[in-house]
Amino acid sequence: MRSMTLPELSKKLQQIDFCMMTTCGGKTLSTRPMSNNGEVEYDGDSWFFSYEDTRKIDDLKGNPGLSLTFTAPPSLLGKPGIFIAVDGNAQLIRDRQEFEARWTEGLDRWFPQKFNTPGLVLIKAHALNIQYWDGDEHDVIAV
Repeated sequence: MRSMTLPELSKKLQQIDFCMMTTCGGKTLSTRPMSNNGEVEYDGDSWFFSYEDTRKIDDLKGNPGLSLTFTAPPSLLGKPGIFIAVDGNAQLIRDRQEFEARWTEGLDRWFPQKFNTPGLVLIKAHALNIQYWDGDEHDVIAV
């Protein structure tokens, strides 16, 4: 069985609008939906905008480990969709130039002042381990 490559996985991720991000605050796991930017070619790093004053940011300050899960629906012919699990570490970025470079149309739905929104922070989620299942195959992709 041939393993999927990171560029092949990137094409699959571009078709998924949202993922679930899990963080750990102390002994408690917390999961929430996050918008996946399908316009960006995935290279092992995912980028998410957030407000600074949130539980996920507090969690990541104490423990940078996180998990991202992505799911695509079944195909029209009934083949199961792909399931992707990413384990990684987060870096919190507060640089306006990075905000501008990563900004995409539609984010103003959540951040009305765009990259000038007070309390804005960018989460860079760097993958350490990627697993996928697509109904026909499953494997781990080295990053």
